[in-house]
Amino acid sequence: MLMMIIGIYTIFVLITIYASIMQIGYVNQAKRGKAVLLSDADFLKAGNYSVAKEKMSIASAFIDYLLFIIWIGFGIKALENTILFENEAVMNIAIVMGFLIIGSVVSLPFSYYEKFILDEKFGFNKSSMSQWIKDTAISFAMTLIFGSIVVWGVYLIISNFTLWWLWSFLFIFSVVILINMLYPAFRAMFFDKLTPLKDEKLDSEIKSLMEKTGFVSSGVFVSDASKRDARLNAYFGGFGKAKRVVLFDTLIEKLSTRELLAVLGHELGHFAHGDIYKNIGLVGAMLFAMFGIFGNLPESLYLELGLSQAPYVLIILLLLFMPVLGFLMMPIMGIVSRHNEYEADKMGSELAGVGGEVELASALKKLVTENRSFPLSHPIYIFFHYTHPPVLERLKALGVDIAELDKSALEGTCQANI
Repeated sequence: MLMMIIGIYTIFVLITIYASIMQIGYVNQAKRGKAVLLSDADFLKAGNYSVAKEKMSIASAFIDYLLFIIWIGFGIKALENTILFENEAVMNIAIVMGFLIIGSVVSLPFSYYEKFILDEKFGFNKSSMSQWIKDTAISFAMTLIFGSIVVWGVYLIISNFTLWWLWSFLFIFSVVILINMLYPAFRAMFFDKLTPLKDEKLDSEIKSLMEKTGFVSSGVFVSDASKRDARLNAYFGGFGKAKRVVLFDTLIEKLSTRELLAVLGHELGHFAHGDIYKNIGLVGAMLFAMFGIFGNLPESLYLELGLSQAPYVLIILLLLFMPVLGFLMMPIMGIVSRHNEYEADKMGSELAGVGGEVELASALKKLVTENRSFPLSHPIYIFFHYTHPPVLERLKALGVDIAELDKSALEGTCQANI
């Protein structure tokens, strides 16, 4: 059984690395060809950024695999022998948190490299070292505090219920929903400074869009994301009346009003079609499968590992294999998500009014340019990693003739209002 578990994880890592290698080869060849959507210089730069990211991904996969072998081989046992508390609940929490802390520490060099070497090289990083240290410390503290609470909850369930895996699934699924509800508030509290949108005309037009789809929000806010990153983004967060519309200041700076409304119309399309609930349902299915599998592991596996069936062992095994099931679920989630994106694009162009498809297409092209998104990818990579359709396919669906794209519109910065 142990060899089968290791074999499954090995196959997962090999497929992950293979997809990245295929993507690197594909992009390296494509970036030397005719530029698509971007200027020649930006096309090459986006290709180089994509390749660099994949190389880092491969290195990270090797480290994760090494860690997996260490944890399965002797790591969990070492934690068990090192972290000793008389109180069983405290010991379980401490061992699981020790596992998470070690994983976080190992990932720090990758986080530093991505932020201060890779993103710095390609013009994304706007964060200072002190800001990065502060953000990392806050994330670390939140992991300790909230992670401990969640682990304690799972420990109590495992210790008191025969069908612990079912009740643990319901508990964790509830936590996932709660995180979605509280994410905007926590992000505003600890990371981003959110201020109400001051442009009254734009605020009025956004609220008019929301009324068309029945979207009730606590307000439209602007995030000072530019202090950390140059990428463009926006998000809707929360549930019920606590929902917020959050625009990155970089997005407002780079997109015209009509383009911005088309992008928000796209996001409102997700709301109108209930896509957030579909996604949560898919996550719930993945969690149910994971808890169902690990709630019924044979005792022989624990004997092979030389470990007891203590709650902390079960939780660590769940955490170790969560990426595997997530990767296996990704193609299914990707198919559903890509379909939803096309539908949201359609609604976004309709909500933007006459010529909405042109405005959304223009916004998509600017997002590609500003975010250094290489517009071409290997089919295998798309299958395993893409939650959104390739931008070229989205533009075709909006009626844009790819062969006749006007790249000159991508070269300048648009004003916030038109």
